[in-house]
Amino acid sequence: MLIRHKPPRELGLDEPLRHPDHRPPVTRRELISRGFHTGAAVVAAPSVLSLLAPRNAHGALAPDIEALKDACGITDGAGKIPFIAFDLAGGANLSGSEVLIGGPGGAIDDQLSTAGYGKLGLPGDMVPSSPNAASPTNNFIDTSLGLPWHADGGMLRGILTKASVLAQASTNGAVIAARSENDTANNPHNPMYGIQKCGADGQLLTLIGSRASDSGGNSMSPMPYDLAYRPTKVDRTSDVTGLVDTGKLAELMAQNDAVAVLESMVRLSGDKLGRINTNVSRDAAIKTLVECGYTKTAYLADRFGQPANLNPELDPRIKGATGIFTDQEFDSDGEFEKTAAVMKMVIEGYAGAGTITMGGYDYHGQGRATGEVRNFRAGQCIGACLEFAHRAGKPLMIYVFSDGSLSSSNQVDNTANGRGKFMWVSDNQSTASSFFLVYNPRGRPVVTPSTSSFRTGSQIGYYTQDGSVANNSHPGANAVNLLVNTVLLNYLALHQQIGQFTTLIPNHGLGSGAQLDSLAVFAPIVDAVITNPL
Repeated sequence: MLIRHKPPRELGLDEPLRHPDHRPPVTRRELISRGFHTGAAVVAAPSVLSLLAPRNAHGALAPDIEALKDACGITDGAGKIPFIAFDLAGGANLSGSEVLIGGPGGAIDDQLSTAGYGKLGLPGDMVPSSPNAASPTNNFIDTSLGLPWHADGGMLRGILTKASVLAQASTNGAVIAARSENDTANNPHNPMYGIQKCGADGQLLTLIGSRASDSGGNSMSPMPYDLAYRPTKVDRTSDVTGLVDTGKLAELMAQNDAVAVLESMVRLSGDKLGRINTNVSRDAAIKTLVECGYTKTAYLADRFGQPANLNPELDPRIKGATGIFTDQEFDSDGEFEKTAAVMKMVIEGYAGAGTITMGGYDYHGQGRATGEVRNFRAGQCIGACLEFAHRAGKPLMIYVFSDGSLSSSNQVDNTANGRGKFMWVSDNQSTASSFFLVYNPRGRPVVTPSTSSFRTGSQIGYYTQDGSVANNSHPGANAVNLLVNTVLLNYLALHQQIGQFTTLIPNHGLGSGAQLDSLAVFAPIVDAVITNPL
């Protein structure tokens, strides 16, 4: 007698996950991964500055103040490719039912067994090669983003609702087979400090993140923490505008006049400070700090003298009738507001790199529909970043990861959002993976030939036929810190700077020579900085 299992009730997007086989959430990380904290509760600091106005509104500082600006280390950013990481807390499904991954021969030419795809959530009639009348290719393989994806992947469907056809056509990506621990913040997944070492910097901040943690995200960093670059977090718009508050002066007079007054204040203050006894090193340090403080204020008034320009909601490319998000979407979903803030700040160069943490991805035991709708929303946020990069005419690298993963049984969820796929039933770190996407305004990034068994086309490492990570398939397959180093290598390669990798990231563990070069998936798209496109 056939026993039919009724799927659990589908949970709302922001409804918390309660697992009877897990202890009640106690730490902030556990609360986020199971969706007890989400939306505005973890809005990223980036949201603030992400609203910044176009750069052509400001003038030039006086030469003497410009010299002080340089001496004080006040920069306009480093011109590196904007970098955004999505940290899906809890152990999300990222491959098989989403990005396709295969054996040593690649996702298309070396597909997994039916049982292997079943472990990754796909019934036999939905494996990649199955007939699919709804697909242009008549199977379940979609290459709209260059990277092969399951045509019914929730994340893909979300991306395609926000990224225009033009944005899709200039995007490519790579998948990395790599294990990581389930349900833990101790995975050294976050690459922010490494991206900073690779040269990323912003006009206002170097790093931003949606959590008040040392990494700015849910997962920790494999790099030593540097307090000078600790990601800035902001959870309300007033905090954002407060970062560049120049007081009432800019409100009382024209912006150029306000800057002139502040420049005079720098000179007067410098003259008075010059009379301090600088024979004492402490006095000299105080003088430098005060003078640089005044200089920074003049710079901010010059660069960001209109606080209203910091508000992301006023950017018609992001919100409204011509925006990526409708007014209703933006106003009703904190994840969209958070994403908008981060992407504007990073892509327009106000921060060098940023992490967006999204909670509620520990969704096993909740049927299939709960995970599908959450992956779909993550895809919408990823697609919004790609589309904004397209509208801004800037390249972008997006890295998506999660702490662990999960596996399914042969129980089908036939609800509308379950889509006839297998239900997720348990955590499973052996099915984990990460992926990255690269948008290039000059056209789709080109995959380089591989001379190493570590990579086949856009796939780094591989799975065994039963749907598990092959632990020896590449250096980072069973070492999360080396997975991050693989991402950093690819970031430098996009800048035509792969030769600097061993100097910037010593003891990286990825090998040398041709083996190292082979782990770089794409040909360079810029020469050192984005103002020198290739």
